[in-house]
Amino acid sequence: MTIQLLEGEFNANDAVELITKMIEVKIKFHESKISKSQQEEDIKSRENKIKALQNSLYDARTFLNSKNDSVNINSSLKIK
Repeated sequence: MTIQLLEGEFNANDAVELITKMIEVKIKFHESKISKSQQEEDIKSRENKIKALQNSLYDARTFLNSKNDSVNINSSLKIK
């Protein structure tokens, strides 16, 4: 099963906003799991995932802010 989340051409500002919102949801998910977990290994793993997401978001923002024209984004979920 595939769920199409994003597909199309976006100006850089809209692309930054969309990507930021999507990554924020994932970060909040991990933060919620951290607050409920008592296993240090799980907490550290989720903290690393959050840091990786933050780094990816920074890279995406840097790339998109350097663009003067629109960008194409294609994002889907594949559930197996």
